[in-house]
Amino acid sequence: MDIARPDIAKQKRKKQITYGVIAVIALAAITILLSRLKPAAPTVERNLVWIDTVKRGPMVRQVRGLGTLVPEEIRWIAARTQGRVDKIILRPGAVVEPGSLILELSNPDVVSNAANAESQLRAAEAQLINLRVQLESGLLAAEATAARAKSNFETTKLRADVQQELFRDGLVSELDLKLAQATAADGATSNKIEQKRYAFAQESIKPQLAVQEAEVERLRSVAKLRQEELDALKVRASMAGVLSALPVEVGAQVQPGTNIARVADPSKLKAEIRIAETQARDIAFGQIAQIDTRNGIVEGRVARIDPAVQNGTVLVDVTIVNELPRGARPDLSVDGTIELERLNDVIYVGRPAFGQEKSTVGIFKLATDTNDAVRTQVQLGRSSVNTIEILSGLQPGDKVILSDMSQWDSNDRIRLN
Repeated sequence: MDIARPDIAKQKRKKQITYGVIAVIALAAITILLSRLKPAAPTVERNLVWIDTVKRGPMVRQVRGLGTLVPEEIRWIAARTQGRVDKIILRPGAVVEPGSLILELSNPDVVSNAANAESQLRAAEAQLINLRVQLESGLLAAEATAARAKSNFETTKLRADVQQELFRDGLVSELDLKLAQATAADGATSNKIEQKRYAFAQESIKPQLAVQEAEVERLRSVAKLRQEELDALKVRASMAGVLSALPVEVGAQVQPGTNIARVADPSKLKAEIRIAETQARDIAFGQIAQIDTRNGIVEGRVARIDPAVQNGTVLVDVTIVNELPRGARPDLSVDGTIELERLNDVIYVGRPAFGQEKSTVGIFKLATDTNDAVRTQVQLGRSSVNTIEILSGLQPGDKVILSDMSQWDSNDRIRLN
């Protein structure tokens, strides 16, 4: 028969309790340990990110923008009169000289007005000639009358003097003397009147001619204006250059003042660069610029800064200092880089894909001798096109990731493969 052994059962129960307590303690320790473990760092392919090394030394601050080459000297040709485009002689791209015929307009009214003005001028000139002949003829008649009056006066005076001598000698009567003296007095009066009339005829010629001459000059000016309007129907270039625009076609009606052709000098070009308004505040007159024409790089200088902002950009004019490369022409797209200043001794790195100048951003810095990268708070300073100044957070020699890492914003550490 079996013999009961209660001490063995008691020992067995103690072992079970002990093992249970140990298991509970071990499970709790494992749970605490696992809760304290950091999550595994995400893995990023090294060849998919841009890694740069922090440097110390001189840094050139620049801003860049897109633009076009435009002529410095542009001249629009406007229609002087209303007309219809009758014939186009030259097309855009043609080389023109002063006086080169570009297109012809037609307007019958302008032709008629020019002919009428010329006819009126000729009639007025004929009237002026006729008036001059009439006045000169009248002057000659007055001169002849004055001469006869003077001759008659001298004759009667001489006769009166003779009668006076004869009367003293008692050879003629007193009546004959008085008759001779009366005739001489009448001749003197007639002579004075005719001399005044002749002088008046002389003086009146100039005022009378001046009135008609003024009318002739007025009609000559009108005729000249009408002739210029007629000549303006043939649109000609006013400067040497290239015909760059012709915004009309045959049959189009144009109004006075309408721009119908544009001539530009292709030998004198400037660059119009559009710079983002956030980067344009440090641009100043005279700053050095580099213009990339895709066929060579030329140097220029800032000549004008547009005070207005259009579509978030500021227009900057850059004059070209040296000779443009072959193939440079108006409206050619170019890249412009303007040098703002040179910083002699600063800590800088390539410009990251995120963060603006004078701000604080988190940048992943590669840990030494490992493949890990840790997020580091970095204070940025002044920026350039491809580089940016580091004020704090990084030291020369540090390697950082400059690519857009926004998808890992929730992680402070990543691992590079």
